[in-house]
Amino acid sequence: MNGSSENFERKRDNRTGYIVTHHPGIGVIPKASEGEHVAAGWPSWLAAVAGDAIEGWVPRRADSFEKLDKIGQGTYSNVYRARDLDQGKIVALKKVHFDNLEPESVRFMAREINILRRLDHPNIIKLEGLVKCYMQQLLSGLDHCHSRGVLHRDIKGSNLLIDNSGNLKIADFGLASFFDPRQNQPLTSRVVTLWYRPPELLLGATHYGISVDLWSIGCILAELYAGKPIMPGGTEVGFCSF
Repeated sequence: MNGSSENFERKRDNRTGYIVTHHPGIGVIPKASEGEHVAAGWPSWLAAVAGDAIEGWVPRRADSFEKLDKIGQGTYSNVYRARDLDQGKIVALKKVHFDNLEPESVRFMAREINILRRLDHPNIIKLEGLVKCYMQQLLSGLDHCHSRGVLHRDIKGSNLLIDNSGNLKIADFGLASFFDPRQNQPLTSRVVTLWYRPPELLLGATHYGISVDLWSIGCILAELYAGKPIMPGGTEVGFCSF
């Protein structure tokens, strides 16, 4: 994790004689509070906020990674496909703009670091990444449908096709219907495979919208993580018992 520090100022406090570091969001931090974290190479303002999250962790220099492509961007960070020059492998490199963050935001990031440092399993990041990738594609496809007045009404695993390149395709529009949220148009409740059917359809609702597809998406998300259907009821009555 790499941070931008253009807005940090170092100056001497005439009262204490300490060299202090000023961070626009965190304020003034005496060098005396930096301790072992600063000796290891962490900025003093980050050491003061992150605390245990960086305990015993020697930071890597930014020039030990070669940025290849930007693959993501958020309000406070960018993510790059990069090459770890020390280990010779491709990694995801997250560059955080710490100078724009409030102390609480820095603490949240420190907690994420602390959690990930405790986890060492080949499937954790990979699984999470695949689930996010497929869900993003599914949501994007359904957003296209909904924005054009179409409800799919049968989202389930067997209606989602994935090609060899990992591209997800929504299939089987046999139960799909046009809808207009501005009109009070009745629709049948006998749609959506039972395991993915939302409560309003189980109760016989005939006026509904995109929420029926979104419920099914939630079931798919949980199923991807659990590896099995989460509500495999055999009948509508049995399903309601969940």
